[in-house]
Amino acid sequence: MNAPSSQPKNTALHAIALFEAIKGVAALVASLGLLSLAHRDVRHLAYALIGHFHLDPDAHYPRMLLNYADILGNADLRQAVLLAWGYAAIRFTEGYGLWKDRAWAEWLAALSGTVYLPFEVEHLMQHTTATNAMVLVGNVAVVAYMVVRLWRRRKPPVGN
Repeated sequence: MNAPSSQPKNTALHAIALFEAIKGVAALVASLGLLSLAHRDVRHLAYALIGHFHLDPDAHYPRMLLNYADILGNADLRQAVLLAWGYAAIRFTEGYGLWKDRAWAEWLAALSGTVYLPFEVEHLMQHTTATNAMVLVGNVAVVAYMVVRLWRRRKPPVGN
């Protein structure tokens, strides 16, 4: 039986750490999907998918799929996969550090979350949806939470 920890559990910090790890896993899965498309005719695959579901290729979403298939077909997949792996490494590192209550991980979370804010605001302005608003609010909440934690680390405990 384990002895009780002298440090209280921080559920919010652990939830953020898990979310960061999930983002890392998602990046790895996406990179494997990209690797599976190497040396394949992505446009042909998109047409096959559209045909399988009996969609009109001139409709909005199938047209978007074909557009992205063209972009992906011309992309350097190795570079995209390496970027995804780097992103995953950062997310896993951040998740580990947050789980272990490390100040450097709080700095990383605050800074990396802040980087996304202008893009999220711009995206919300262009595509105002409840989901985009929740993403922005959630990211602001995480950044604010990390800033508060970092601020509290700087202040000496009361009574010392």
